[in-house]
Amino acid sequence: MYLTPVPGLEPRLCVLRREEGESFGFHLRIERGCQGHVIRQVEPWGVAERSGLRDGDRLLEVNENFIDDVGHLEVAQRIQVGGPQLCLLVLGGEEYDQAVSEGHDLRALARGHHGQDCTRPRLCYVTRDTCTGMGMSIIAVEGEKGRYSVSTVTDGPAERAGVRRGDRLMWINGAMVSELTQSAINKMVKKCADHLTMLVIDSESERSYARLRMPILPAMAGTHNLPHRPRRLHLLQGPEGYGFLLRQEKTASGRIAHRLREVDAGSPAEKAGMQDGDALLAVNGEAVESLEHEDIVHRIRQSGQQVTLTTIHAQGRDFFTQLGLSPLLFCEDHPHEKEQKNTTVLSADSPKELTTDLPCPRLCVFDRGPTDFGFHLGCVQQEAGTFIAQVAVGGPGQKAGLFEGDVVVEVEESADHSKI
Repeated sequence: MYLTPVPGLEPRLCVLRREEGESFGFHLRIERGCQGHVIRQVEPWGVAERSGLRDGDRLLEVNENFIDDVGHLEVAQRIQVGGPQLCLLVLGGEEYDQAVSEGHDLRALARGHHGQDCTRPRLCYVTRDTCTGMGMSIIAVEGEKGRYSVSTVTDGPAERAGVRRGDRLMWINGAMVSELTQSAINKMVKKCADHLTMLVIDSESERSYARLRMPILPAMAGTHNLPHRPRRLHLLQGPEGYGFLLRQEKTASGRIAHRLREVDAGSPAEKAGMQDGDALLAVNGEAVESLEHEDIVHRIRQSGQQVTLTTIHAQGRDFFTQLGLSPLLFCEDHPHEKEQKNTTVLSADSPKELTTDLPCPRLCVFDRGPTDFGFHLGCVQQEAGTFIAQVAVGGPGQKAGLFEGDVVVEVEESADHSKI
């Protein structure tokens, strides 16, 4: 069963696959006078152009998540952390404007592209039982190389984790099963001690994905029972700051991590749910794990009286590292979020500590490069202000000290955006 398509309004699916070190080859922007998330600067012969993405397209979905009504920074983050494969559902610019002017439901339009009966894959965390083991067996689909189905024990560990009898297995412990033999899968299941993480989908939906030539990815999972999830902590400064230290540390595996330490008792950080040793993943929705310590401190200071930190326990970070997934795909707000938005410290004895100083405007002076100034402006519909949406690596903007997310106060001593 499929939803009735709207004549002349047909979303396009663009499947992007990039190699390591390669970019997707497009920019995502919010523009004054344009609704939606706008695709711009599609690189000739790049990954995006080869997938069918066009300049001016409006983005409706990222990996099956409807994003037209989602903030720009969150959409950009979903693209950044989605991995080397990306499924974008778009409408042409003129089609999008037509749909909006005629009052069409964009969410329903996107859903109609997939079909009403097509359900999303499920990411299931199965815990071994002493009596029934994992409570399932994995069976090769006869005559179809690299395809496997799951047979479950009624009310066993697999079923309790969300696996259903007859599901197709797509991914297990970080590996796509299409690239594995039956023997290799059996060894993986036996080798795992007490837990197994798997991506499954019902057979009918799998056929729908195949019809659309769409890959089935963990980033698309609609439901999951994972044991670890990042949390968004919303902090309001107290009279003595936020009440924690930020430290750059090296993990046992040699990976650099930004850890939250020395959480003061009764501080805004503690009240928000922060725990000593938590790993910092994002600041105000912007992923920061790859940044230097000083850059992260700068971003938190620039937040002023409040900041949103995305964190995860150290054990949880290791869990996602082993699976090869970004934990930012599976965020949740802390239960005390609403309280923290209405309430809410850093000490004063460490140079690594985040201080309570109010943000100070910075003067950035730079010369035009060979093509431009190396940054793009953005604005949010129906909200005042202009911010730096993108900063080209190594460009004049970055060299002058611009950061993505910075708010523009003045341009050549003028606060008038129209003169930019």
